[in-house]
Amino acid sequence: MKAIQISLAAARVNAELTQEDVAKRMKISKTTIVNWEKGKITPKIPELEMLATIYDIPVDCIFLPSKSTKSR
Repeated sequence: MKAIQISLAAARVNAELTQEDVAKRMKISKTTIVNWEKGKITPKIPELEMLATIYDIPVDCIFLPSKSTKSR
């Protein structure tokens, strides 16, 4: 059975945290959290593991959006 995956934003909301809360815990900017959630940048493995710990879910349950390929 395949694990259910949720987005970073949904995982954060389920953990009842704001983007600012997560940014403070990780000691990074809120903008970085926003960009991860929008798929503009992808968190590295250590950051993803920290997010999973903060959100209290397994890493393999986190869905990462693809980077946008829209033309400008």
